[in-house]
Amino acid sequence: MTDTPHYSETLEIEGMTCASCVGRVEKALKSVEGVESAHVNLATEKAVIYAHQPLDRATLIKAVEKARLRSGSAATNRAYD
Repeated sequence: MTDTPHYSETLEIEGMTCASCVGRVEKALKSVEGVESAHVNLATEKAVIYAHQPLDRATLIKAVEKARLRSGSAATNRAYD
């Protein structure tokens, strides 16, 4: 039997323009300790993050912002509550 994550967080993410942006954001979110999976939707500009325990939203937002800075689009990508 698989251990299904019981907690989820949803972040709205502005400014993504391509699949590459989605990949960077997903990779950044998955690197946060405790995150089991993350799915980013370009069309809805939302990320859904799954975990086995509650996650700190500020940490998730910082991960998205860090990915944004690496992508060179600091003025456009924003994650918020």
